[in-house]
Amino acid sequence: MKRTLLVTVILLSTFAAQRAAAKPPPPDVVRVMSFNLFHGGDAGKQPFEQTVAVVKASRADVVGLQETAGHAPTKDAERPDRAAKLAQQLGWYYLDQGGRTGIITRFKIVGSTPKNWGAKIELPSGRHAYVFNAHFPASPYQPYQLLRIPYGNAPFITTAEEAVDAARKARGAQVERLVAEIKAVLPEGLPVFVTGDFNEPSHLDWTAASVKASHCPLEVPWPTTQTVESLGFVDAYRSVYFDPVKDRGLTWTPTTKLTDPKDRHDRIDFVFAGGAKVAVKAVRIVGENQEAADVVVDPYPSDHRAVMAEVEIPSRVPAVPKPLVK
Repeated sequence: MKRTLLVTVILLSTFAAQRAAAKPPPPDVVRVMSFNLFHGGDAGKQPFEQTVAVVKASRADVVGLQETAGHAPTKDAERPDRAAKLAQQLGWYYLDQGGRTGIITRFKIVGSTPKNWGAKIELPSGRHAYVFNAHFPASPYQPYQLLRIPYGNAPFITTAEEAVDAARKARGAQVERLVAEIKAVLPEGLPVFVTGDFNEPSHLDWTAASVKASHCPLEVPWPTTQTVESLGFVDAYRSVYFDPVKDRGLTWTPTTKLTDPKDRHDRIDFVFAGGAKVAVKAVRIVGENQEAADVVVDPYPSDHRAVMAEVEIPSRVPAVPKPLVK
């Protein structure tokens, strides 16, 4: 009797210890941001410390950067790499993607995709994730074409079909190259993020409701965001702020007034999340004032507001061992 009781106590204690050991670790929380530096921060004519201040104020862990090259000091000199300088000042890791784009992160970069569209990073838990970053061509810019705003000698257009066709011709080849590298890593089952200045609005913004609210001239199924979404990604901003009329999330541009008839304000900077089960907890726009942004840096150094998404990556739940049966 006593021996049976002792064995039972030991088995229960062992099972309790196994369950405690099987308890999943806490989730990783990662803050991912897209930030166009505006020619390395030089074009905004602000001290470089203001560019550093944007990253610090956002509390981002990973930043996809566009327009990383600053102004050349002389006519024949090379344009300085401001992304490298930014990473150095923050004490972060840096992947030079080429094409004046880069990824900086406080997390260790353990690899990159063949064409450097993406960086593989190691999270605090030891798990891994991918971050892809893109800067698609700015011209021709279809919202300007539709609104008859002269830009880059592009012809004016009038229909949604023309806008989609022009967008595909302008960016389609680069989008395909990005997608090819994303598809190659998706089978790993890791979290994947995509940041970028797409230079194209979202199909989730140019909707019938937005037309009715006079926020855009017509409904347009913009192809680039649809392509990324078709890979299983969610637009972080729209996953939190799902009403494009109430929450426009404008990132282009803080340099002109919203009522300026010679410009068009839109959301063209994005953070997408996917590749594995992740949860977008919060999204913040970083910009020049409280009316336009959630996080304010004044003076603001760029012609694009930055967008930062806070994402929770749940840990894999290990199987609980079955109790031994005597």
